[in-house]
Formats: sequence, structure tokens, C-alpha cells
Amino acid sequence: MSKRLFYIGVLLLLGIGWGSTQALGKIAASTGHGVFGLIFWQGILGVLVMGALILARGQRLPLTGRGLAFAVVIAVVGTVIPTFTFYRSVVHLPAGIMSILISTIPLLSFPIAIALGMDRFSALRLAGLGCGMAGVALIVLPGGGLPDPALAVWVPVALLGPLSYALEGNIVARWGTFGLDPIEVMFWASLAVAGITLPFALGLGQMFNPLPMGRAEGALVFMSVLHAFLYAGYVWLNGKAGAVFAAQVAYFVTGSGVFWAMALLNERFSPSVWVALVIMLAGVALVKPSGKPTEA
Repeated sequence: MSKRLFYIGVLLLLGIGWGSTQALGKIAASTGHGVFGLIFWQGILGVLVMGALILARGQRLPLTGRGLAFAVVIAVVGTVIPTFTFYRSVVHLPAGIMSILISTIPLLSFPIAIALGMDRFSALRLAGLGCGMAGVALIVLPGGGLPDPALAVWVPVALLGPLSYALEGNIVARWGTFGLDPIEVMFWASLAVAGITLPFALGLGQMFNPLPMGRAEGALVFMSVLHAFLYAGYVWLNGKAGAVFAAQVAYFVTGSGVFWAMALLNERFSPSVWVALVIMLAGVALVKPSGKPTEA
């Protein structure tokens, strides 16, 4: 029981921290910096932070061909695609709404886990996931929480991020990290992110100098450093407790993200948003990790 409570505590910390990145990301994108330039610097900062931790631990950096391939997959599925779709949609959608859409990760993770043979169907857990989706529907359907119904066209773009995270979580839970610990995974993935996005940032004229740092650049730095630690923790939790359990971080991201948006961006929401949050919390109570957490 104590181990289970510990995993729940980690899940809560990850969710609260990640919830803040939605508002920070909107601030970072507020000056019109190009998407690939933003992702490139996020990758560079991840390399610096994780590299410093590796040096502090006196570690070497072993890397096999399969480990390198895994890092590239994680970079694309876990950072490039979801971050690209996030920056494209967050300039149109409120940060609080973006946080609510993150709650679709468990819904998408559950059937993927079943398809990969890592989970079994459960009506109770499916009902919990359905609560999460019902909450999302209260926000995005006409008359819901969007400030302008025309913004609904950006919701499918925003949902590509949760789909990528759900796929990534199942990849880690199914095949492991090929001998890399979470910090090493984040280091190599961040390096891959920087390498992948650099030609796009240069070719599309989206590269920028973050110095001197203004409010947007400061938000980018803080968000990137925070993301590096949170992402490493998420990879660790996937390996320990499974993809469906780790994917429940989305609910805590949703709840905390709404409050971070209110605190940092002064966003305010309609009553339907608050009803949606209550429904999602009910979903959290119903969705349980299958079986016992696994030891990586």
C-alpha cells in the first residue's frame, strides 16, 4: 500500500508541475517566436539540464544502436509532435482549455494498451475514462467553455498531442527504455529533438536568439527546465506502474492547469468548465491501474 501511495504522490507532483507548462507555453509563444525555434531551444535546455545531472552523478553515457533508435522515437512521439501541435493551438485556445484537453491521454492510452496486450477491458475503468471525455465534451461542444465557437477547429490539432503522449507511454511500458535510465532517456531525446528541429528552424526562418530574455523567453527557459525533470519522472513512472496508470497524470494536469491559467494569465471560465472538472475528478476515482505496479 505504501508503494502505491508513493506512486500516486509522484503522479500528483507531475500533474501539478505539468499543469503550469500550459500557461508558461502560452506566454512563451506570445511574442510570435516560430514553433520550431521554440522546440529547438527547449531541446537544448533539456540537454544542458540532463547533461549537468549526468556529470554530477559521474555517469558515463553508454548508448547502443537500439537505445539511439528508442531516443529518436521518444523525441519525435514524446516531444516534437505534441509540442508542435501545442504551440500551434495554444495561440488560439485558452491555456486552461488546453489543460482540459490533456485529460484525453488516459482514454487514448487504454485502448492502445489493450491492443498491445498489456491491459484488460474493465467496465468500471472505462466508465472512469468516459467521465473524463464527458468533461471534455462540456468544454468543446457549442455553448461550452470556448470563448468563440469558431475556435473548435483547433481542438483536433490540440488532441494530437495527447494521442502522441498516449502512444509514447505505451511504447515505454511495452518495450522499456533499452537499458537507459530516465535521465539518460531525456538527455538523448533532448539531443535528438534539437537535431531534428534545427534544420526546420533555420530553413523556415524560425530561429531566434533568446537573449536578452524577456517575459516570453524567461517562460520558455523555466518551462523547458521543468519539462525536462517532469518528463524524466514520467518515463520512470511508466516503467514502474504502467502506461495506463501513468497516463492518469493528465487528470491532474487538467485540474492544476486551469488554476495555473487563472493565476498566471488571469483566464476565467464558464460554469460548464467547473462542472467538467468535477466530472473529471470522478473519473480519476474510477480509473485504477491494472494489477500491481511493475518494477523496471
